Amino acid sequence: MATVAFIGLGNMGAPMVANLVKAGHEVKAFDLSAAACEAGRKAGAEIASGAGVAAQGADCIVTMLPAGKHVLGVYGDADGVMKHAPKGALFIDCSTIDVDSARKAHQIAETAGMLSLDSPVSGGVVGATAGTLTFMVGGTDTAFARGQEFLKVMGARMVHCGAAGAGQAAKICNNMILGISMTAVCEGIVLAEKLGLSHKALFDVVSTSSGSCWSITKNSPMPDMVDGAASNNNFRPGFTADLMLKDLTLAIEAAKSSGAACELGDHARRLYEALAAAGQGGLDFSAMVQDVRKRSE
Repeated sequence: MATVAFIGLGNMGAPMVANLVKAGHEVKAFDLSAAACEAGRKAGAEIASGAGVAAQGADCIVTMLPAGKHVLGVYGDADGVMKHAPKGALFIDCSTIDVDSARKAHQIAETAGMLSLDSPVSGGVVGATAGTLTFMVGGTDTAFARGQEFLKVMGARMVHCGAAGAGQAAKICNNMILGISMTAVCEGIVLAEKLGLSHKALFDVVSTSSGSCWSITKNSPMPDMVDGAASNNNFRPGFTADLMLKDLTLAIEAAKSSGAACELGDHARRLYEALAAAGQGGLDFSAMVQDVRKRSE
């Protein structure tokens, strides 16, 4: 088995570490947060004093960080992971970041003589814990072949989307579609309520008809329709509205820079921005239904 350095032990990172440890890998981890380090320790990792220390002797270095600036900060630290990792080590960034930053991270790794993948995930904390994440992967064929050994124990599916940055591109496109569809589902629910339809009637029709989508069949904003949906537990996430806002913002920034017309995506972004401004960003993104109800009063 291999030695893995894991940088970033938040809600997603710690359970991903646990699955690497269960698979027999030796994991050395680091996070700036003492509480996150403790979560990593409980997951079975050896906690290092810094990212560079964690990378010493590592076959694979995994990062799971909030934004592109954090990934580039770790990759670009003159006395950090690139200096201390063995030449030819594999770097896998599982963060969701902008495509430009992902490509810069690949360039830093290549210059240092390393292999690299951008590999954002879908599946949330539940998927991270169960080891059922989907990885959207960008990078060379050689790096992808190396990465499968590690990705397969943290997830159930790996899709090689293309060259450097392609994983991030696929992630933000997917989540823009998800944000739009959840908004549409929430608006449909409130309209149905106004028209006197029961949740059960609406669910039975939409979940088996042309309006069916993940946002109603897997994470229905209507409680007691789908096992495990956040609406069954007062919208405890799950995948937070704040994270949806982050991903929609990345998508719209990419749309502007590439010239893509994404009006619905931008509308969904503004709605989630308002939800976050109202103090609801820590709830599951399906809590959008509550905001639609409020605006429909």
